[in-house]
Amino acid sequence: MRSVRARAALGATLVVAVALVAAGLAVLSVLRTNLIDQADLQAEVAAREVAGQLALDTAYADLDLDDEEDHPVQVTDEEGRVVFVSKGLRAISGTASRGVSPVPSASAGATPSPGDDDDDGDDDDGGDSARPARGEVSSDDPDFSDGTATVDGKQADYRFAAVEATTPAGLTLTVHAGAPLAAEQEAVNTVRGAMLTGLPLLLAVVAGVTWLVTRRALRPVEGIRREMAAITASEDLARRVPEPGSRDEIAALARTTNETLTALEASVERQRRFVADASHELRSPIASLRTQLEVAEAHPELLDLPGAVADTVRLQVLAADLLLLARLDAGEKPGAARLEVGALVREEVSQRTGDRIAVTVEVEAAEDASYEVNGSRGQLARVVGNLLDNAQRHAESLVAVRVAADGAGVRVEVRDDGAGVPEDERERIFERFVRLDDARSRDDGGAGLGLAIARDVATRHGGTLTVHRAPEGGAAFRLQLPRAA
Repeated sequence: MRSVRARAALGATLVVAVALVAAGLAVLSVLRTNLIDQADLQAEVAAREVAGQLALDTAYADLDLDDEEDHPVQVTDEEGRVVFVSKGLRAISGTASRGVSPVPSASAGATPSPGDDDDDGDDDDGGDSARPARGEVSSDDPDFSDGTATVDGKQADYRFAAVEATTPAGLTLTVHAGAPLAAEQEAVNTVRGAMLTGLPLLLAVVAGVTWLVTRRALRPVEGIRREMAAITASEDLARRVPEPGSRDEIAALARTTNETLTALEASVERQRRFVADASHELRSPIASLRTQLEVAEAHPELLDLPGAVADTVRLQVLAADLLLLARLDAGEKPGAARLEVGALVREEVSQRTGDRIAVTVEVEAAEDASYEVNGSRGQLARVVGNLLDNAQRHAESLVAVRVAADGAGVRVEVRDDGAGVPEDERERIFERFVRLDDARSRDDGGAGLGLAIARDVATRHGGTLTVHRAPEGGAAFRLQLPRAA
């Protein structure tokens, strides 16, 4: 039962079995009801025919009975005593009669029961409303009952109809006429036997077909599983699972799996490049610092203390950048604190005392007198600081920051009057460890992580970071953030 095919086949078989059993019972019930209704009609016709003759004061010996073997007749008086039975009838049950004392040669009008004469209080119009009038047959629906009868020594099941009739002499008689149930029982047994014979065969066919169809449908899944196992064993993320030509859910699963493998391959490749680039960037300051320390150990008078401090600071900054990228890649969520962007920019600029070019700040007057956003103050301050560092490296004589409203958001623009960014490089500069100024030294050009960190933080705050050409001819970096509600 661990197999999907087995569970599907078993489930389909059980469902079909329940449905077939329910349908079979319904068919048998309808068939039995129809056949019993037919027997009721036959019994009623036979009973009313005899009752009509009795109502006309026909003597018992002169009663015209059709097919007495198939339609046995019994007549009882008001006290339930049997006064007449058809030829060959020896025993009967289901008619609630008391004893068997037939008088087949007597006249119906010549054997009235005591108390049933003309002085019994009933009028000629019928007397008691529950009884038919004299010389008439009851128009009410007959009473039906199941019973048995022995005719000519053969016992069988019958359906009996009871019809009342009143003789001209005022004697109320009840005629019980039967219709055989043998045909009904034979038909029901035949249908039941056919169902019991065909049900196992049909269930076997359902189980087999379900097994085959499920196996065929799951065959691509097995191919996907084998390929995924091979990819896991080989660690080759360039491989892809086979995609069936159908447009069903399994094909969608295969396509989604391949898309996941593509994203995973890109993520792993990006991680490998990141590790390689980080190792390369760390190697240079560490090697430089080690060289200076070794020279200082051999020749203390040649110690370049400012250079060693600069290499240490650069190493510290690089390590902090790498740690922040690792946290961002791990899915670190920005805080939900409310902060004012204008005040954040002014504070960040006021702390930059060592810049070679003074930074000018312009904060436009907002309609609500504030530029509040939701996010992490430290991360957004890092974005502003990285943009200012980039502008300081490339500017000739101008670094300016402008805070303004931009629709439903806040725009922070950092401009310089440097050489600017070529249009075909305006997306690449936001990749990690990318530097366009290869002629510069590493100390001047940085490690190529500042802009990558800035865009990643902006994206995680629901904003964007793009670069354009500034009016002064340099680069204009535009940070757009959604305003707090």
